Amino acid sequence: MTETLPPVGIDLFDVDRLQLVEAEEPLLSARDRAARDHVWDEAVQANPTLFDGPVVACAELEGMGPGVLRLSWVRLTYRHYALRRVPGAAALPSLFVNVVQPTADGRVLAARMSPSTAAPGRWQLPGGSVEPPQAGEVLDESSLAEQAARELVEELGIAVPAEALKLWAVTRGENSSVGLTYIAPALAEPAVRAAFAAAAAGERAQGREPELDDIALVSSPQELAGLAGPHADYLEPIVRRFTGGR
Repeated sequence: MTETLPPVGIDLFDVDRLQLVEAEEPLLSARDRAARDHVWDEAVQANPTLFDGPVVACAELEGMGPGVLRLSWVRLTYRHYALRRVPGAAALPSLFVNVVQPTADGRVLAARMSPSTAAPGRWQLPGGSVEPPQAGEVLDESSLAEQAARELVEELGIAVPAEALKLWAVTRGENSSVGLTYIAPALAEPAVRAAFAAAAAGERAQGREPELDDIALVSSPQELAGLAGPHADYLEPIVRRFTGGR
């Protein structure tokens, strides 16, 4: 039996299990398709680094009982989200994974996006958009954990086996975007900072700007609020939950 989820906002759901179901991409009118492509082309002209690669969106999120969510997902490419700038058009919500990286003393890591990214200066958790499975593979809880582990090592230099990550919460916020939040094993602060510094240095050595340019370890929503700059909408509810709201 399904259950009604709260109205769309900055929602946080406890979850023990995901039911993942692939759905068909919704049909677009010729008008919306042309307007989407026009907006995308303009965006690429302004930022040639944009890449119309494969991505997964959320078609529907339903509660199926205590701790169980049914997530219907769709294969798209990034240009789909240009529909957000087309009046009267509807874009599917994005789907992403992110990771709570605790320290041994009970703090949680927040990371700041670099100036060259799509959200310069924004504080968030390490993570990224969900990618569709390759031919012959499936999108399941195991593959989602693997994607979360990959984001953690790419952005923070912290290597954690996917099986060591636990799906901890599901959020729904900006543009109805759905986030799958995992929690990683706690690490000592020096290990976290050393891994991040090494990962950032490795990116710069390859002539690339790191996606993240700073990290902070916070122990409360009040400390989080003191970080200057924009914050991802899910960040405060996640930190509040992890720290017990203290």
